[in-house]
Amino acid sequence: MSLRPIKSEEDYRLALKRIEEIFDAKLGTKEGDELDILGLMVDDYEKKHFPIEAPDPIEAIKIRMEEMQLKQVDLISEIGGKSQVSEILNRKRRLTVDMIRKLAARLNLSANLLIQDYQIVR
Repeated sequence: MSLRPIKSEEDYRLALKRIEEIFDAKLGTKEGDELDILGLMVDDYEKKHFPIEAPDPIEAIKIRMEEMQLKQVDLISEIGGKSQVSEILNRKRRLTVDMIRKLAARLNLSANLLIQDYQIVR
């Protein structure tokens, strides 16, 4: 296959098919180089046409809690009392700077993610 830019959905599908065909190519071979280049082109196409939005701060916290098998009570030292944790996770209260710092460290989340705005439920 000759390499060419991915400009359409059909080009994208053909590139994916070719990747599947040469997936086990050895590094440093002609097919290995082709696989590397196709991978980069497919990644670029997917970022432009199928962007994945980051979760809002509360969803990110909930996802990480699930991954780490944490319960609401486990975040008391980062957020405050039991009711404050509940209010944060139920979007009734905003995260403070102090909470963001502590949660970022505890949950290994980016502070940039946690400072994003999110909808408060009244």
